[in-house]
Amino acid sequence: MKQETRIDRRFRALKIEGRAALVTFVTAGDPDFETSRQILFGLPGAGADIIELGMPFSDPMADGPAIQASSLRALQAGHDMHKTLAMVAEFRKRDTDTPIVLMGYYNPIYVYPGKKFLDAAVKAGVDGLIVVDLPPEADDELCLPAMEHGLNFIRLATPTTDAKRLPTVLANTSGFVYYVSITGITGSAAPDVNSVQKQVARIRQSTKLPVAVGFGVRTAAQAREIAAGADGVVVGSALVTAIKDSLGPKGDATGKTVSGVLDLVKSLAAALRS
Repeated sequence: MKQETRIDRRFRALKIEGRAALVTFVTAGDPDFETSRQILFGLPGAGADIIELGMPFSDPMADGPAIQASSLRALQAGHDMHKTLAMVAEFRKRDTDTPIVLMGYYNPIYVYPGKKFLDAAVKAGVDGLIVVDLPPEADDELCLPAMEHGLNFIRLATPTTDAKRLPTVLANTSGFVYYVSITGITGSAAPDVNSVQKQVARIRQSTKLPVAVGFGVRTAAQAREIAAGADGVVVGSALVTAIKDSLGPKGDATGKTVSGVLDLVKSLAAALRS
């Protein structure tokens, strides 16, 4: 990446501030467009430094039950990629600083189709992409075109990414490296802090990019512990679970849905700022 992006600027500012980024994940359109819109608009004020917005997909193989259910709720409510980008565009009219990363799987991008999607994403104000089912060997498919459009392409490193594989993972990564703290799907286990810190230190030996840690971080205490050895902490399953737990008997949003999510984000943000 030749030009500085919102993600670059945010991590640089946080480094000066001396703390890790709070990266929040919610699924676009969950449980419905208007409620999701209100949550998205409220995240920066609640303390989110970077927002990952999930692209709803029917078969999210890397995600646990909580995020799988959030995708299905969004799809059942009629959400699609066009609505996701419209939501981002409206957000960007209100907030020109907070980075937004679209996270998910290649299928919804492929059927958009891809080239048209990249143009639309840039126009809407998207800053980066995390596409978990496109390996580095397929960089010509989306990664390199995305970078040519000025989008960060954020790669996942995992506990099984060994020294031989890591340079390939990092080769075209920009924005930050997303370290998956557990072996398995999202929200399925709690990360071992000592192991995570060793792995983050190992990755830092091979890149100058910030390293954010996610998968399994649920509580403010966990976030604070992980933040001590990382540049960012990603929380997703806990937030979509807060949405689920707030819904009415028919699965509809209630008066507690937006506030429940934003209150949890506030507690996480306070932990990283303390």
